[in-house]
Amino acid sequence: MDKRTGHYYFFSGKSHFGNYKTGWLDARNICREMCMDLVSIESEEENIMIEAVVKKYNVYDLWTSGRLCNFHGCEAPHLQPKNINGWFWSGSGVTIPATNKTAPGWTDNPWSSTGFLSQFVSKPVPQPDNAEYLLQKSGVTVEACMAVQNNWYGDGIEWHDTACYRTKPFMCEDSDTMIKVMKRKHPNEIF
Repeated sequence: MDKRTGHYYFFSGKSHFGNYKTGWLDARNICREMCMDLVSIESEEENIMIEAVVKKYNVYDLWTSGRLCNFHGCEAPHLQPKNINGWFWSGSGVTIPATNKTAPGWTDNPWSSTGFLSQFVSKPVPQPDNAEYLLQKSGVTVEACMAVQNNWYGDGIEWHDTACYRTKPFMCEDSDTMIKVMKRKHPNEIF
């Protein structure tokens, strides 16, 4: 248990899996099999802890439970524009504050101020930028999942949107919701 956050965590990069990487959905399913969910970084303290893991293990990137609301039911006015107001933590269901400003109680905005698209224009393009979707002529792949990336663009350890099929190590955290679900499904087992 991390004393700063009060949560238990599992990191796939240094575990019995070895240095295990997978797509976002598979990562979430693995976490849920352990009565956990992908990490929801809801406080600056938790973000600092994730950054420490990235530094300690020299991780290139890792999955979080950050998800873009880009499916049926996400047309509500308060979610528009989606790249700014349409992000949430799928692990906890909590809305991620607007991506274009610093969240209340945080000292800075954890979303990167640059990314892949910045290489093609004369100014930084802040995250989330949905670069893979914009650069592919077919427009099939939306960057609808969130990863913490380690200095990919000389930007430090920051949040970036990315295509969900990409493989990355992942961080799980304990989930009261998942424990309640498992207790209902398996009332005679100890969790």
